[in-house]
Amino acid sequence: MSKQASFTIEPEPIDTPDAQRALDAYVAELDRRFPNGFDTSRAAPPAKTDFVPPNGVFLVVRDEGRVLGCGALRTEPHGIGEIRRMWIAPELRGRGAGRALLRELEEHATELGCDRVRLDTASELREARALYESAGYREIPAYNDNEYARHWYEKALA
Repeated sequence: MSKQASFTIEPEPIDTPDAQRALDAYVAELDRRFPNGFDTSRAAPPAKTDFVPPNGVFLVVRDEGRVLGCGALRTEPHGIGEIRRMWIAPELRGRGAGRALLRELEEHATELGCDRVRLDTASELREARALYESAGYREIPAYNDNEYARHWYEKALA
């Protein structure tokens, strides 16, 4: 578990009410921000074991008990971890929560044997792109067919 300022970041099973609350808020924000909304029915749901060690992890960010963020990591072949569903509520942005969550996901990737991590993001999520670039991620060619993604990133882990 990580504690930063007044927020905490800790692993949580993806099927708990708090995890589902975070994911619902993440989807609702994407639906508001994308010009044509965000259709979850078009994405294949993750396998139940994708975000469970040793295959991955799901993290929840809380501030004074309120669920205000989440992020997931799943391992892929060849020492690659993929970061998914990373989200911080607007009221927590600018307080270091996104950077702390990203760092925590990278630490879990290292613990699970990954030597690099990848992620994708949409053009509309400018703050996320700025965070990834400032954290040492470099843009790479598309590695998946996510219809919402316009930017794909990778970072080597120390």
